[in-house]
Amino acid sequence: MTSTDSPIYSSEIKAAVLSEALPYIRRFHGKTVVVKYGGNAMTEEALQRSFAHDVVLLKLVGLNPVVVHGGGPQINEALKRVGKEGEFIQGMRVTDAETMEVVEWVLGGQVQQDIVMMINEAGGKAVGLTGKDGCLIQAHKKLVPNKDKPGEMIDIGFVGDITRIEPAVVKALQDDQFIPVISSIGYGEDGRAYNINADLVAGKMAEVLGAEKLVMLTNTPGVLDKQGQLLRHLSARTIDELFADGTISGGMLPKISSALDAARNGVNSVHVVDGRVPHCLLLEILTDRGVGTMISAH
Repeated sequence: MTSTDSPIYSSEIKAAVLSEALPYIRRFHGKTVVVKYGGNAMTEEALQRSFAHDVVLLKLVGLNPVVVHGGGPQINEALKRVGKEGEFIQGMRVTDAETMEVVEWVLGGQVQQDIVMMINEAGGKAVGLTGKDGCLIQAHKKLVPNKDKPGEMIDIGFVGDITRIEPAVVKALQDDQFIPVISSIGYGEDGRAYNINADLVAGKMAEVLGAEKLVMLTNTPGVLDKQGQLLRHLSARTIDELFADGTISGGMLPKISSALDAARNGVNSVHVVDGRVPHCLLLEILTDRGVGTMISAH
């Protein structure tokens, strides 16, 4: 079945699904759920609409979703249009001044407004934010260690580390029944913009908001072992072992590191789920089965 198919379920199956969701709705009522949105879910129209409907439904049944998004493919496309190639060092985008202008335009403009519009069309009330709004994401320049020259650091441009999250504007929007949609752009004391890894922003946002859950959408079924099998539950100790033996590597490293930090700093559970599955948010949060990997501190 493709993501655009609409299966016809019997009334009995629909009733069973709703009944299964009830205890989860009761348990999570009033709780904040931070969702990192990216990957295929962000670029395929049917999955975009599925995501928007999931977010609105979560809000309507009493949860408080907060969306944090990236936009790597869209940034790459925009850079090509101005004749630039994306360059990465240790998985992070090298961001000169011109690239940072493109990042701000794409994330804080095009991508964010598309997400806001989709959620609003699905019946929600979404509001877009960047780190500048309400001093939400405060940052400073990030330097990365030179693997070839120990002790030396590499300047990769306007790439930032978070110094502080100021959540007042997010909480005010939640209190008024809005759904915040946050671009992963931080700002320094001098007003300069910094490109920040969206997984890192989502993790820190979940910590500061005291979120019940952090859900990270990916282009894989979740965290896989070396045989390609889905690992359904991971503890901090297990993750350390997977880092050490190279099972978790590449683009999954910052995602799982952010997930683990969030779990260790008060977020009740972190879920790494397959964003290519229609309605993956509802399946992970409101059903017994779930569709990804759950990470907890213990």
